[in-house]
Amino acid sequence: MEEVVSKAHPRRFIPFPAIAPNRSTSEQTVTIPHPLILLSSHTMPVYSLIIINKAGGLIYQREFQPGLLKLSTNDYLVLAGTFHGIHAITRSITPKIPNLTIPSTSTTPNPSSSTPSHHASASTATSAVLSPSSTSASTPGGGTQTPTAATPSPHPTSSSSSWSYPNPSVPVTGLETLETEKFRLTCFQTLTGTKFLLFTDPGMPNVEGVMKSVYELYADYVMKNPFYQLEMPVRCEGFDRGLGGFLRGRA
Repeated sequence: MEEVVSKAHPRRFIPFPAIAPNRSTSEQTVTIPHPLILLSSHTMPVYSLIIINKAGGLIYQREFQPGLLKLSTNDYLVLAGTFHGIHAITRSITPKIPNLTIPSTSTTPNPSSSTPSHHASASTATSAVLSPSSTSASTPGGGTQTPTAATPSPHPTSSSSSWSYPNPSVPVTGLETLETEKFRLTCFQTLTGTKFLLFTDPGMPNVEGVMKSVYELYADYVMKNPFYQLEMPVRCEGFDRGLGGFLRGRA
Protein backbone atom coordinates (compact mmCIF):
# COMPACT_ATOMS: atom_id res chain seq x y z
CA MET A 1 0.00 0.00 0.00
CA GLU A 2 2.86 2.36 0.75
CA GLU A 3 4.47 1.61 -2.59
CA VAL A 4 1.22 2.33 -4.43
CA VAL A 5 0.85 5.68 -2.70
CA SER A 6 4.44 6.56 -3.42
CA LYS A 7 4.01 5.71 -7.09
CA ALA A 8 0.69 7.48 -7.39
CA HIS A 9 1.94 10.57 -5.65
CA PRO A 10 5.69 10.66 -6.13
CA ARG A 11 5.92 14.35 -5.30
CA ARG A 12 4.25 13.94 -1.94
CA PHE A 13 7.40 12.38 -0.40
CA ILE A 14 10.12 15.07 -0.51
CA PRO A 15 13.52 13.92 0.72
CA PHE A 16 14.96 15.82 3.68
CA PRO A 17 18.18 16.93 1.88
CA ALA A 18 16.02 18.90 -0.54
CA ILE A 19 15.52 21.58 2.18
CA ALA A 20 19.23 22.30 2.29
CA PRO A 21 19.20 24.83 -0.58
CA ASN A 22 16.42 26.80 1.11
CA ARG A 23 18.33 26.78 4.40
CA SER A 24 21.49 28.00 2.71
CA THR A 25 19.50 30.69 0.91
CA SER A 26 18.08 31.93 4.21
CA GLU A 27 21.55 32.02 5.70
CA GLN A 28 22.78 34.15 2.81
CA THR A 29 19.83 36.52 3.24
CA VAL A 30 20.62 37.02 6.91
CA THR A 31 24.21 37.95 6.14
CA ILE A 32 23.11 40.76 3.78
CA PRO A 33 23.04 44.02 5.81
CA HIS A 34 19.88 46.06 5.88
CA PRO A 35 19.91 49.29 3.82
CA LEU A 36 19.22 51.30 6.96
CA ILE A 37 22.26 49.74 8.61
CA LEU A 38 24.38 50.72 5.63
CA LEU A 39 22.97 54.23 5.76
CA SER A 40 23.65 54.66 9.46
CA SER A 41 27.18 53.33 9.11
CA HIS A 42 27.97 55.96 6.47
CA THR A 43 26.29 58.88 8.20
CA MET A 44 28.42 62.01 8.21
CA PRO A 45 29.56 63.08 11.67
CA VAL A 46 28.80 66.16 13.72
CA TYR A 47 32.00 67.71 15.05
CA SER A 48 30.96 70.28 17.65
CA LEU A 49 28.20 72.61 18.83
CA ILE A 50 28.44 76.20 20.06
CA ILE A 51 25.58 78.26 21.52
CA ILE A 52 25.82 82.07 21.67
CA ASN A 53 23.39 84.33 23.53
CA LYS A 54 21.90 87.47 22.01
CA ALA A 55 24.70 89.64 23.44
CA GLY A 56 27.42 87.60 21.73
CA GLY A 57 28.53 85.66 24.80
CA LEU A 58 29.46 81.98 24.75
CA ILE A 59 27.03 79.94 26.86
CA TYR A 60 27.68 76.39 25.61
CA GLN A 61 30.40 74.49 23.75
CA ARG A 62 30.90 70.77 23.25
CA GLU A 63 32.85 68.47 20.92
CA PHE A 64 31.44 65.14 19.74
CA GLN A 65 34.34 63.59 17.80
CA PRO A 66 37.79 62.59 19.07
CA GLY A 67 40.94 63.94 17.51
CA LEU A 68 39.73 67.51 16.97
CA LEU A 69 41.99 70.49 17.46
CA LYS A 70 41.66 71.66 21.03
CA LEU A 71 41.01 75.35 21.62
CA SER A 72 41.27 77.22 24.87
CA THR A 73 38.31 78.83 26.60
CA ASN A 74 39.56 82.26 25.59
CA ASP A 75 39.69 81.16 21.93
CA TYR A 76 36.08 80.02 22.08
CA LEU A 77 35.05 83.33 23.64
CA VAL A 78 36.80 85.23 20.85
CA LEU A 79 35.18 82.96 18.26
CA ALA A 80 31.71 83.59 19.68
CA GLY A 81 32.16 87.37 19.79
CA THR A 82 33.68 87.51 16.29
CA PHE A 83 30.90 85.46 14.75
CA HIS A 84 28.30 87.58 16.53
CA GLY A 85 29.75 90.72 14.93
CA ILE A 86 30.03 89.16 11.47
CA HIS A 87 26.45 87.92 11.73
CA ALA A 88 25.23 91.45 12.54
CA ILE A 89 27.20 92.92 9.62
CA THR A 90 25.87 90.40 7.12
CA ARG A 91 22.36 91.07 8.36
CA SER A 92 22.74 94.82 7.83
CA ILE A 93 24.04 94.42 4.26
CA THR A 94 21.16 92.23 3.14
CA PRO A 95 20.30 93.63 -0.32
CA LYS A 96 17.03 95.43 -0.90
CA ILE A 97 15.14 95.99 -4.13
CA PRO A 98 13.45 99.26 -5.16
CA ASN A 99 9.76 99.57 -4.55
CA LEU A 100 8.13 99.86 -7.98
CA THR A 101 4.89 101.39 -6.67
CA ILE A 102 4.17 104.50 -8.80
CA PRO A 103 2.33 107.31 -6.96
CA SER A 104 -0.73 109.00 -8.47
CA THR A 105 0.13 111.78 -10.97
CA SER A 106 -2.56 114.34 -10.18
CA THR A 107 -1.69 117.82 -11.50
CA THR A 108 -3.07 121.30 -10.99
CA PRO A 109 -3.58 123.81 -13.79
CA ASN A 110 -0.70 126.20 -14.31
CA PRO A 111 -2.19 129.71 -14.28
CA SER A 112 -0.64 132.20 -16.68
CA SER A 113 -0.94 135.01 -14.19
CA SER A 114 -0.89 135.37 -10.44
CA THR A 115 -4.11 134.71 -8.56
CA PRO A 116 -5.85 137.53 -6.67
CA SER A 117 -5.00 138.05 -3.04
CA HIS A 118 -8.45 137.07 -1.77
CA HIS A 119 -8.05 133.65 -3.47
CA ALA A 120 -4.56 133.02 -2.06
CA SER A 121 -5.63 130.80 0.84
CA ALA A 122 -7.94 128.64 -1.29
CA SER A 123 -5.29 128.20 -3.99
CA THR A 124 -2.68 127.23 -1.42
CA ALA A 125 -4.97 124.63 0.21
CA THR A 126 -5.91 123.15 -3.18
CA SER A 127 -2.26 122.93 -4.18
CA ALA A 128 -1.34 121.23 -0.90
CA VAL A 129 -4.07 118.60 -1.33
CA LEU A 130 -3.34 117.78 -4.96
CA SER A 131 0.44 117.98 -4.80
CA PRO A 132 1.96 117.52 -1.33
CA SER A 133 5.49 118.08 -2.64
CA SER A 134 4.67 121.43 -4.28
CA THR A 135 5.05 124.80 -2.51
CA SER A 136 3.31 128.12 -3.10
CA ALA A 137 5.53 131.12 -3.95
CA SER A 138 4.54 134.70 -3.15
CA THR A 139 4.53 137.39 -5.86
CA PRO A 140 5.33 141.06 -5.51
CA GLY A 141 1.63 141.89 -6.08
CA GLY A 142 0.62 140.19 -2.86
CA GLY A 143 -0.77 137.03 -4.45
CA THR A 144 0.61 133.55 -4.66
CA GLN A 145 1.55 131.58 -7.71
CA THR A 146 0.86 127.84 -7.67
CA PRO A 147 3.51 125.79 -9.50
CA THR A 148 2.74 122.58 -11.34
CA ALA A 149 2.74 119.25 -9.51
CA ALA A 150 6.08 117.48 -9.40
CA THR A 151 6.26 114.48 -11.70
CA PRO A 152 7.50 111.24 -10.15
CA SER A 153 11.17 110.54 -10.69
CA PRO A 154 11.94 107.49 -12.82
CA HIS A 155 14.67 106.51 -10.35
CA PRO A 156 13.75 105.47 -6.78
CA THR A 157 14.57 107.84 -4.00
CA SER A 158 16.86 107.03 -1.11
CA SER A 159 14.08 107.00 1.48
CA SER A 160 13.43 103.78 3.38
CA SER A 161 9.82 103.59 2.16
CA SER A 162 10.89 103.14 -1.49
CA TRP A 163 13.06 100.08 -0.76
CA SER A 164 12.01 96.68 0.50
CA TYR A 165 13.37 93.16 0.91
CA PRO A 166 12.63 90.56 -1.78
CA ASN A 167 10.35 88.62 0.58
CA PRO A 168 9.04 90.89 3.36
CA SER A 169 7.25 88.00 5.07
CA VAL A 170 10.58 86.27 5.81
CA PRO A 171 12.59 87.82 8.67
CA VAL A 172 15.99 89.19 7.74
CA THR A 173 18.86 87.00 8.90
CA GLY A 174 22.62 87.16 8.73
CA LEU A 175 25.22 84.54 7.89
CA GLU A 176 23.61 81.09 7.81
CA THR A 177 26.16 78.73 6.21
CA LEU A 178 29.94 78.76 5.89
CA GLU A 179 31.46 75.79 4.04
CA THR A 180 35.09 74.79 3.58
CA GLU A 181 36.81 71.64 2.33
CA LYS A 182 37.03 70.24 5.86
CA PHE A 183 33.82 71.29 7.59
CA ARG A 184 30.54 73.15 7.26
CA LEU A 185 29.31 75.76 9.74
CA THR A 186 25.54 76.12 9.99
CA CYS A 187 23.98 78.91 12.05
CA PHE A 188 20.43 78.90 13.38
CA GLN A 189 19.13 81.99 15.16
CA THR A 190 16.03 81.87 17.33
CA LEU A 191 13.47 84.63 17.67
CA THR A 192 15.09 85.70 20.95
CA GLY A 193 18.52 86.12 19.31
CA THR A 194 20.20 82.93 20.54
CA LYS A 195 22.50 81.41 17.91
CA PHE A 196 23.30 77.72 17.44
CA LEU A 197 26.52 76.99 15.53
CA LEU A 198 26.79 73.40 14.31
CA PHE A 199 30.07 72.17 12.82
CA THR A 200 29.50 69.14 10.56
CA ASP A 201 31.06 67.28 7.68
CA PRO A 202 30.68 69.13 4.33
CA GLY A 203 28.80 66.19 2.80
CA MET A 204 26.36 65.70 5.64
CA PRO A 205 22.73 65.78 4.43
CA ASN A 206 19.69 67.16 6.25
CA VAL A 207 21.62 69.55 8.48
CA GLU A 208 18.44 71.58 9.03
CA GLY A 209 16.72 68.53 10.50
CA VAL A 210 19.62 67.88 12.86
CA MET A 211 19.63 71.52 13.93
CA LYS A 212 15.90 71.36 14.59
CA SER A 213 16.37 68.32 16.83
CA VAL A 214 19.17 70.08 18.73
CA TYR A 215 16.92 73.10 19.28
CA GLU A 216 14.11 70.84 20.53
CA LEU A 217 16.50 69.31 23.07
CA TYR A 218 17.54 72.80 24.14
CA ALA A 219 13.91 73.86 24.57
CA ASP A 220 13.00 70.74 26.56
CA TYR A 221 15.99 70.47 28.89
CA VAL A 222 17.23 74.05 29.21
CA MET A 223 14.38 76.49 28.65
CA LYS A 224 11.96 74.38 30.70
CA ASN A 225 14.40 74.12 33.58
CA PRO A 226 13.11 76.38 36.39
CA PHE A 227 16.63 76.82 37.77
CA TYR A 228 18.17 78.09 34.54
CA GLN A 229 18.77 81.83 34.17
CA LEU A 230 18.47 83.32 30.69
CA GLU A 231 21.64 84.40 28.88
CA MET A 232 23.77 82.45 31.36
CA PRO A 233 26.05 79.45 30.64
CA VAL A 234 24.15 76.20 30.11
CA ARG A 235 24.93 73.54 32.73
CA CYS A 236 22.24 70.89 32.42
CA GLU A 237 22.98 67.16 32.64
CA GLY A 238 19.80 66.24 30.79
CA PHE A 239 20.77 68.42 27.86
CA ASP A 240 24.25 66.88 27.79
CA ARG A 241 22.86 63.35 27.81
CA GLY A 242 20.35 64.15 25.09
CA LEU A 243 22.99 65.67 22.83
CA GLY A 244 25.41 62.83 23.48
CA GLY A 245 22.88 60.17 22.59
CA PHE A 246 21.66 61.97 19.49
CA LEU A 247 24.82 63.43 17.93
CA ARG A 248 27.30 60.73 18.90
CA GLY A 249 25.02 58.14 17.32
CA ARG A 250 25.45 59.86 13.97
CA ALA A 251 29.18 59.19 13.83
